[in-house]
Amino acid sequence: MHARSAAVLLVLAVGCATAPSFRSTTADGGGRRPNIVWLVGEDASPHLGVYGEKVIATPRLDRLASEGVRFARAFVTAPVCSPSRSALITGMYQTTLGAHNHRSQQTSDKGEGGAPYHQSYRLGPHTPMVPQRLQQAGYFTVLGTHNWGKTGGPLAKSDYNFLWPADAFHGNDWAGRAPGQPFFAQIHLAGGKGRHPKLPAHVDPAAVVLPPYYPDHPVLRKDWAEYLDSWVAMDAHVGIVLDRLEAEGVADDTVVFFFTDHGTSHVRGKQFLYDEGIRIPLIVRHPGHIAAGSVRSDLVSHIDISATTLSLAGVTPSAQVQGRPLFDRKTPATHVFSARDRCDETVDIIRSVRTQRFKYIRNYVTQRGHAQPNEYKDAKAIMQAMRTLAGEHKLTPLQAQVFSSTRPPEELYDVEADPHETENLAQTAAHRATLLELRGVHEQFMDDSRDMGLIPEPELEELGARHGNKHAILEQADLRALLPRLREVIWAGEAATADLPRLRTALRNDAAAVRTWAAIGLHKRADVSALPQLATAQDDPSAAVRIAAALAVAMLDAGPRAPLDVLGRELASPNYAARLYAALAIEQLGERGQSLLPLLQATKGPDEVLRIAKRLAATR
Repeated sequence: MHARSAAVLLVLAVGCATAPSFRSTTADGGGRRPNIVWLVGEDASPHLGVYGEKVIATPRLDRLASEGVRFARAFVTAPVCSPSRSALITGMYQTTLGAHNHRSQQTSDKGEGGAPYHQSYRLGPHTPMVPQRLQQAGYFTVLGTHNWGKTGGPLAKSDYNFLWPADAFHGNDWAGRAPGQPFFAQIHLAGGKGRHPKLPAHVDPAAVVLPPYYPDHPVLRKDWAEYLDSWVAMDAHVGIVLDRLEAEGVADDTVVFFFTDHGTSHVRGKQFLYDEGIRIPLIVRHPGHIAAGSVRSDLVSHIDISATTLSLAGVTPSAQVQGRPLFDRKTPATHVFSARDRCDETVDIIRSVRTQRFKYIRNYVTQRGHAQPNEYKDAKAIMQAMRTLAGEHKLTPLQAQVFSSTRPPEELYDVEADPHETENLAQTAAHRATLLELRGVHEQFMDDSRDMGLIPEPELEELGARHGNKHAILEQADLRALLPRLREVIWAGEAATADLPRLRTALRNDAAAVRTWAAIGLHKRADVSALPQLATAQDDPSAAVRIAAALAVAMLDAGPRAPLDVLGRELASPNYAARLYAALAIEQLGERGQSLLPLLQATKGPDEVLRIAKRLAATR
């Protein structure tokens, strides 16, 4: 048993044994506080009946929508589980928290709460989790599943990219609460991960309708049919929870939220910022308070659920909470923002701005394509089938886009006219004004929200250690101007606007993150005249700079052994992100990196490094 799990059980045993009777009132002493239930499905886009899906029936969810409100344009702040759930449970953007890199709270994937580098993953003192705030208001807090287990047993999936207190949840079932005590329950549903449920009948692959960016192929049809099967099962699981609320006589006193943690796990879905990855279903039932069967088409984010939950409980959201209550708005949101960062062993940085009509996407790792090596996705039959078809030149240009070796810095889609996001309008004269407007919105939001995604992860680890936690990094006076400086040097390295003198100057900047991006830009631009500077940068005080410079030197000059020695030394770094980045650099060297394979295989994790070693060994 993990130490965190043992601590949770201890808290549960003590808490349940001593729970007093409880009288629940609102903050002003007037009325009963509602119970609040989050039904959170995994890996699923809005493919249910009430959202227009025709192939399957989802009667319980359709009924839930008929009794409440359905949100037609709901989005997550991240298209992968741990950053998305980190944002949800705090009401804050994962990029503000420094919780944006997937599974970054641990040095391996053997379980939650592993020892992080320098213990820099603690939340700041003014950043409590939603269940902590609700506990302070008298709520009994639950993290469970629809499969009601033994009270006092293990909690359901959390998957937060920070260290969190074991007593944030009282238990896995609200049966342990005191008489009259309101409860908050986050109920985990397998959703799109439950691909092989026991059902009376399964979806016929011939009946599914694939988006145009996927080929009409038996493997993809079968996968999509299994995905729709998972929706049928999730609908039944939602019914189990709703039936229990009815049986216990608390349905009318309970606000129910149903939503998913991100979109379906497909090639352009999970991990990416197209709508297939970030658009989610959201249904809310609040008997007596919401017009039954209503539909809202305004833009909402899943962190708004957090703010709404606090508001419903009579808790004033702290200034840190970035979501907005869904039912107290005087004006609708004009934009929603999403971000994708490192997923497992794959480093990427993508940002998006979504309006009612347009989607703007900013790619910051333009030197690599969307389909970078990723053990999780590459193990999927759909990805293997599409790679095979791409190799046989049997994909349309649209379908083959994800396998391009590079990608443009910016993408712009008219999602009203082009809901599948197939035509990039970023370079069209007719949409130049929209591009510039949304670029500005993105950059202003990045600054205002103190987005840490452009700080290379090895350096982020060092800064988090230095300042006590990652959330505190951009609160430092000397770092507040860092983001515009980073964007300037990144633009200097882009293909259309390359500014080599600026990059060479930036390689001497006082900020390690700026120096890192300068080395990356000089590498992308193949600036061999900068080789002496890059060679010197291999001795930089920052691991992030050393690794980026070593990769650049190795790729621009096949002769010297020095960069391989640098990368080999970084594999022994106490900074797990430095080990990961060094391993990724070695993989990019291809055949030249093979000489470091024994060192790579002997590296002390994280598991992401071992995945890279396995891939490199397979290419021998």
